[in-house]
Amino acid sequence: MDKIQAAIAKARAAREEITGGAKAGSRESYVASRRRALNKEHDVALADRAAIWQPLATSAPPAKQMAKHRIVTFETGPQTDQGVIAFDKLRTKVLQEMRINGWRRLAITSPSADCGKTTVSMNLAFSLAKQPEIFTIVAEMDLRRPSMANIFGLSGETGFADVLGGEVEFSQIAKRLRPNLAFGLNYARTRNSAELLQSSTVGRALAEMEERFAPDLTIFDMPPMLSSDDTMAFMGQVDCVLLVAAAESTSLGEIDVCERDLAAQTNVMGVLLNKCRYLDKESGNTGAYY
Repeated sequence: MDKIQAAIAKARAAREEITGGAKAGSRESYVASRRRALNKEHDVALADRAAIWQPLATSAPPAKQMAKHRIVTFETGPQTDQGVIAFDKLRTKVLQEMRINGWRRLAITSPSADCGKTTVSMNLAFSLAKQPEIFTIVAEMDLRRPSMANIFGLSGETGFADVLGGEVEFSQIAKRLRPNLAFGLNYARTRNSAELLQSSTVGRALAEMEERFAPDLTIFDMPPMLSSDDTMAFMGQVDCVLLVAAAESTSLGEIDVCERDLAAQTNVMGVLLNKCRYLDKESGNTGAYY
């Protein structure tokens, strides 16, 4: 664990020495401008957000089914499970960093498949929903391999890809799992997903969704970085990204390549090491965050 942490820190420091200076100035200016715009929109929407979200279609999957898919934060009662505690800690770190920087859009991706990024996205979302004043939208962006609808046991025809294409509004396809948590799901694979993700309709669709529903945070569950160009096609739309790596299967080289490519387009919040079998007391029981 210490070797992995040291290697990630060393690679990150080396990159920052090369690219940090000039890019930092322009990024800070962009963030400050975006923070002012979003805060203005948010203040207007705060007055009656619960009423705005209330008409969205609801869904209530069985807790047993969610547990089967390792969504440990789905239960709402008091819990002492170490997995729940670990995700609650991640939630707090994410919220603090996003508030400090004025960020609202968080992408979650991984170097390759089966690192657990969708499980992390959903557990983080349900952990955020425990705070009634925090409104969160989760957008399923893995258009080649959608999986969230299957986890919830839902079926349908029109999904979030149609929202991105400008064909329907978010209100027509959203599923509200909590009063302050809504999902944009997909029910089938999307052809030409990379072309869709970098089309001009995407920016307008996201702006309209945020203007109407004023979420505090939108989580984008992205495809794996190294399997296609879908994630890189979309990175210009987000404020920051969290990279999920799998212990014992993701290599340091993969993490370094992905982090470098992501840092060229957005802010890298950190690397979450998932599926750890052996952790020290400081790292918790489900993963380590760098």
